[in-house]
Amino acid sequence: MTTPIKRLPRRMPGWAKALTAVLLVLVVLFAGIRLSLLPGLRDVFGTETRDRSGPALLKSIQDMSRYDAASGNFQVVVDLEKDAKYLPDALRGTRTLYVGAGTVDAYVDLGQVGEKDVTVDDDRTSATLRLPHARLGTPALDPDRSYAVSKQRGLLDRLGDLFSDNPNGEQAVQKLAVRHIGDAAKDSELTARAEANTTDMLQGLLRSLGFEEVRVTYGA
Repeated sequence: MTTPIKRLPRRMPGWAKALTAVLLVLVVLFAGIRLSLLPGLRDVFGTETRDRSGPALLKSIQDMSRYDAASGNFQVVVDLEKDAKYLPDALRGTRTLYVGAGTVDAYVDLGQVGEKDVTVDDDRTSATLRLPHARLGTPALDPDRSYAVSKQRGLLDRLGDLFSDNPNGEQAVQKLAVRHIGDAAKDSELTARAEANTTDMLQGLLRSLGFEEVRVTYGA
């Protein structure tokens, strides 16, 4: 009787292993695309966000002596482009179109008013006040109303984002938006409106205290 000879399983050649790995990667990528096209399936494997931040700590308290008399709302469209000197834009370069919205306050610093800046007649029916000119506060960008319209990045910039701690950072366009908003506030009539509102406030306050004539001036 002849005994059958058992054959040992053949080892998979190297090219077959490489082909299998490539096919596995393609399957994973295809599955990712399918999940992105099917929101229901994507939610099953979606991530959950938890806020584990600690409590905010009060570092200091500062008394305010200024009167915020006016506030301006501004909006600017920032078109920021960065090019490499000897490389095409498709390979290296970025261009961001960003809509920045923010506010700038105008105030009068009443803490600078001294005794010599306030004059009251003997009958306490007339008062003259000399105040410093209104000033502009720091522009504040509103993140809820500011957004990037489009972002274009070269191939090298896209690859760099993969290894960056802050990919697609918008700090540059945000700083540029704040600067443009501040410049627009300087060219506006915001400080003049603040001085007019401060005058109305002080005249109303002093007249309620019995003063018949109230004169408010601005300047050193």
